[in-house]
Amino acid sequence: MVLKRVMHVEDDESIRTVAEIALVDVAGFELLSCDSGQSALAQAADFAPQLILLDVMMPQMDGLQTLAALRQLPVTTHTPVVFMTAKIQQNEKQQYIDAGAIAVIEKPFDPMLLGDTLHQLYNQQSGSR
Repeated sequence: MVLKRVMHVEDDESIRTVAEIALVDVAGFELLSCDSGQSALAQAADFAPQLILLDVMMPQMDGLQTLAALRQLPVTTHTPVVFMTAKIQQNEKQQYIDAGAIAVIEKPFDPMLLGDTLHQLYNQQSGSR
């Protein structure tokens, strides 16, 4: 299956804008951009993402809390999740993988490579099922 629909959850508007350019204009994805975990939960069922790109540090509901809540929704129970964070140490990365993420991408990211990276991660995940 080809990756087409990505949901990006990020509270920083400038990062959402760069990701939108990278994922829509450069990579050609259909993108749902959410500014909070609550927004992602409210819109996930209608959008049915194939992959979720999720910020770690957000106010009110952080990335791990958002992931746990998304796993409760039938449409996103098994959707691959990639965390994005500026502050990453190996033990933290392992925590995100243990929570169910397929990968962790460090910020700042290269907007020209983000789409390709997500394609690769999605294809690896799809092939291992």
